[in-house]
Amino acid sequence: MILGASDILILFFVTLGPLKLIGPFAHATSAMDAAAARQVALRVFAISTVCVVLAGFVGALVLSKWHVSLAALTLAGGIIFLLVALLQLLREYEAPPPSLQSPATPMTTVLRLTFPVAVPPYGLAGVIALFAAAAQSTRIELIVALLVLVMVLNLLGMLYARRILSGPAVLVLQVVGAVLGVLQVALAVQIIVRGLRELGPIFQ
Repeated sequence: MILGASDILILFFVTLGPLKLIGPFAHATSAMDAAAARQVALRVFAISTVCVVLAGFVGALVLSKWHVSLAALTLAGGIIFLLVALLQLLREYEAPPPSLQSPATPMTTVLRLTFPVAVPPYGLAGVIALFAAAAQSTRIELIVALLVLVMVLNLLGMLYARRILSGPAVLVLQVVGAVLGVLQVALAVQIIVRGLRELGPIFQ
């Protein structure tokens, strides 16, 4: 484990944090009253928290059973992360798609917001890799605690999404989102490079 607690927290915040969730949540719950939107937020928080923690434990177990190296998982997660980061950047230059009014139940909204918005595949890859690397140490509790902390930040972001998006904070979020978009591409490239370096000895 070469990552410190602050490094892991930043990684979780970028890949699983609230910045990518506030907008979709506000849009998905725009027709709901405050109480219904709060129920959706609580359900997304509960389901996503259970999913990421279980994915960490189960994924690390399957990883060892299938004899998949951490380097291979790192490379796969980096590629997915890079594709998603590039799509997010390029989306800013595309015309907005026509809005389709399709009825959605609260549970459907919860599931759509949980995966892949709150729990994206590249985020799960990072969680599984960290759990697998920490399987033989006591740092597994630290990783779980940091995961729960980021999920709590997601909950707060959803609960206050309407206030955040109705004030001057929108501009701040847009600027931060643009900066993070570029940094995500750089981080994805770095993850891919690290995966290739770790895979190098396998082919030698």
